[in-house]
Formats: sequence, structure tokens, C-alpha cells
Amino acid sequence: MTRKTAKDFSPAVLKSFDLYVHGDIDRRGFLDRVGKLGLGAAGAAAMLDALNPRFAEAEQVKKDDARIVGRIVEYPSPDGNSVVKGYLVKPANVSGKLPVVLVVHENRGLNPHIEDIARRLALANFIAFAPDALAPLGGYPGDEDKARELFQKLDQEKTRKDFVAAVSALKALPDGNGKVGVVGFCYGGGVSNFLATKVPDLAASVPFYGGQPKAEDVKNIKAPLLLHYAGNDDRINAGWPAYEAALKDAKISYEAHVYPGVQHGFNNDTTPRYDEAAAKLAWGRTIDFFNAHLRG
Repeated sequence: MTRKTAKDFSPAVLKSFDLYVHGDIDRRGFLDRVGKLGLGAAGAAAMLDALNPRFAEAEQVKKDDARIVGRIVEYPSPDGNSVVKGYLVKPANVSGKLPVVLVVHENRGLNPHIEDIARRLALANFIAFAPDALAPLGGYPGDEDKARELFQKLDQEKTRKDFVAAVSALKALPDGNGKVGVVGFCYGGGVSNFLATKVPDLAASVPFYGGQPKAEDVKNIKAPLLLHYAGNDDRINAGWPAYEAALKDAKISYEAHVYPGVQHGFNNDTTPRYDEAAAKLAWGRTIDFFNAHLRG
């Protein structure tokens, strides 16, 4: 069966899905909105099924891949939720000390796609740690709707402090070289921007379609930034002009790319919003950026 892409869905359906993914409407709200587009209840349900993630189909690196070693670990987070828990992955055969990348998920916690992203980084010869912000509430529940519901119950101040604590723990890893970068997607992109303003010794930050930090905090950024934006993402892109102006005013080192004609979430290869060309280009740039700033 031919894999569907964003071009197979109307802009109105994609907009409704974006609202649904970000918790602005629930499953019933999506079905009602899309059903009124002339698709009816059955058609709306079929659309949602087609747009929802297919984790197994998109998986690039298996958990038992002999080239990597992965395990669940915990690090102290005294100012946050006591501990930060997540998935630590590294190459099976480590030669010397490696740079470390913190991987920050979307607003559904540590789902199989983000675990796969961490494994891809391990294959690129990095140590990767992907925390689960939902760990204090029992962890990723295995259901995207339930995950979104749980996400609304998090104490975001404590959660942000967990991510800060994670950077500190990763800097001290025995196998690490002391340099830590962060990559995040959607919610995680916003966290990547936030960490750049809060962690002076962060070595690199790569937000994918992430919300921007407060303008007054931009001057605190020390890490070089690589920012990825989707061309068809009015919600996130609305904040980019002011962010760029603040970066220029503060003389922050940054590189920004807007990928024309693609949707928010274009790097997530589990859903039809995935754009292969843009995702491969953005990911290649990301690996090159981390190689340039985290090694040596």
C-alpha cells in the first residue's frame, strides 16, 4: 500500500489534526470538525486513523540492534520531580569519550518514535538520553490520547527543572566528553530553546519547530543554535520574526532553516505529515551541527 503524505489531506483536515495533536481539541472534537467537511462520521474516523502514528512501520533501529546498548536510567532532580527518568543509548563499541545529546520528545512523552530517534543518534556515534516527562505520572502510557491527557497534568515548572538536571547529569557521564547538546521536537523544540537560555554551558541546541523563549531571556543564550521550521506552520512561525530580531540584537550564533511547503511535525516519520526530503536534509544538518560543536 502506498504511504499517504500530507498532500493526501485537505488543509482543513491537517489544521484540525494539528489542533488535536496539541491538545486544543480532543478526539471527539476532531471527528466533529472533520465530519462537517462532508466526510461524515465514518470518513472522519478514517482520516484520523490514517493520520495517527504508525510506530512499528517507521522504526529505523530496533531495540535489540547489536550495534547499540540501551537501558532505562534515572538521574537526580532535586529541584524538579526528585528524579528524571529516561532511555539512555550509546554505541555498543565505544572508543574514547563521546559527545552526549539530550533528546526531548513532543507532548506525548517518551513514545516509540522518540526512542528510535535516540537510537539513530547512537548509531551516529553519540550517547543519547531521552527523558520521559510523564515518568512522575507513570510514564508514557502506550496510547497517544492518554499521553496527551496526562501531559496536561504535569507541573511544567518542575518538568523544565528535570530537563536542566538531565543536562547536568549528562555532562558528568563517565563515557561522555563533557559536551552536551539538545535536540527537541515541537514541545521538545520549545524545551531546547528554553534550555539554551537557562544552561550557560550547553554546547549546542537544535529545536525542531519549537516555541520561542521570552525575548528578555534571549540575551542569556551561549550555545550555538540550529533552528528548523516548517513552511506551513503558522502557529509556531508567528513567533520567529521577533525571536530572530532578538538573536541578532544579542549577537547570538544561530542558523535557521524554513522548509517550504511542509507541515509541523515534518521530521516525524510515523505520520503522513512526514516529508522525506525535508526530514533527511534537516537531520543531516543536525548531525553535522552536533559533530561540529560537540566533538573535540
